[in-house]
This record gives sequence, C-alpha cells and structure tokens, in this order.
Amino acid sequence: MRGGWEKPFIAPSIGFSMTQPNRAAIRIRRARASDRDDWVRMRALLWPDCTVEQHREEVAEYLQEKAAVAFVAARPDGRLAGFVESTIRPEAEGCDTRPVGYVEGWYVDADVRRHGVGRRLVRAAERWARGLGCTEMGSDCLLENDVSLRAHLAMGYEERERLIHFRRWLARPLARPRL
Repeated sequence: MRGGWEKPFIAPSIGFSMTQPNRAAIRIRRARASDRDDWVRMRALLWPDCTVEQHREEVAEYLQEKAAVAFVAARPDGRLAGFVESTIRPEAEGCDTRPVGYVEGWYVDADVRRHGVGRRLVRAAERWARGLGCTEMGSDCLLENDVSLRAHLAMGYEERERLIHFRRWLARPLARPRL
C-alpha cells in the first residue's frame, strides 16, 4: 500500500497480529552526532540504572570506534524510533567462530514495536558484521526478559546456553544493611 500501512498479517513465530508500516516511513541508517540527544533518551529507557552522563560517554565512543557501530531508525520527521548498538568481539559465549559480531543493545520505541523496525535494525548490524568478516552474530538477554527472548527467536537466533551469575559480599559496604 502506497504511503501508509499494509494489511495485517500473522507472525507465525510469535502468534499475534501485526501490521507492517510502509518501509519508506522509517529509515534505518548509521547513527551520527546529531542523533545524540534522542539516542541518549532511548538508552536511558533501555538501561535506566546508568546516568545520562554515562550514556553520553558511551554514545561518543560508538561514534568514534571502528569495531563498534550504532544504527538508528529515523522517523520521517527526523526523530528517532529505535537503535541497535553492535561491536566486534574477539569471542562470544555460545558462538563457535572468531571474531563475532555482537548485539550490545537494542531498543525500539513502544509506538513502532511489532512493525519490523527492530528486525531491520538488527539486520543492518548483521550486514555490518558480515562486511568485517564475521560469520556469526551473538546477543544476549536477561533470563526474565521473555519479550527479548521471543524477539531473538523470531529473527532466527537460537538459544545456546543460560547463565546465572552469583555474588557474595566479602566486605559489606557501609551503606548496605545486614540481612
């Protein structure tokens, strides 16, 4: 359908109705310095435990680093609707080859989720990694993040292993009460 929404379809991998936006409506492109504020906004929603300053520093690193890239989903009005950050890692858990492209962070605004924007972002990162000689792409999500797990599986990623991290305080920080 020209200039608007196409008819609904059923995504068999996740089993609910979706509509696909016109591919021209949201454009996937490499992030640039002028995207900084909107990109930091989305990073803060994805990783709320980090400070705005930490987000700004990491965005600056992605803009300068050769073994890292960020792609953004740009709306027709220029605002951003999502991003994916990817790096080249020497190796990655669950992957068999080296080096490995890796999805470090992936976010799509709620109003455009389930419209293929996230898939297009990740595919752009995969093409970038393939262009640098990678034959595998790794990623991860928290055990309780069922939405991320389903999204990865729907795009053809396979779950390779699960990992639980442990910690025991050896010296209790002053501000932490005894349990």
